[in-house]
Amino acid sequence: YAPWCPACQQIELTWESFAKESEHLDITVGKVDVTQEPGLSGRFFVTTLPTIYHANDGVFRRYRGSRTLEDLQGYVLERKWEAVEPVAGWKSPSSITMHGMAGLFHLSGWIRQIHSYLTGTLGIHVWISYALFILATLLIGLFLGL
Repeated sequence: YAPWCPACQQIELTWESFAKESEHLDITVGKVDVTQEPGLSGRFFVTTLPTIYHANDGVFRRYRGSRTLEDLQGYVLERKWEAVEPVAGWKSPSSITMHGMAGLFHLSGWIRQIHSYLTGTLGIHVWISYALFILATLLIGLFLGL
């Protein structure tokens, strides 16, 4: 979820109720703010918000059902998750591909922080910051090409 997301705000009370019922369902319920954890956003290939996953014994399934408390509980109690196709091996959050994706999301966060530091703290013009990133990209590419 993200705090600014209207759909996430809409489901928040239902999700909190579901989390309170989790002890009776013998499950753990959590939520992750993708603005605070961009690596997890990349690892789980989050493209829409909110995104709900069911994980059991290292097998991940994306929940796409109704977002009412009754439907969420039914998904677990009636074991409806067994009929849902698991996330493909290469897209699984534990795969090496998604570890790489998480790394790219972390890298983008660092780039944003560096850009903010250059423009905000040091007062460098935005276009100069862009030029520095272009130069760095070219130099890294040349170095890797050697």
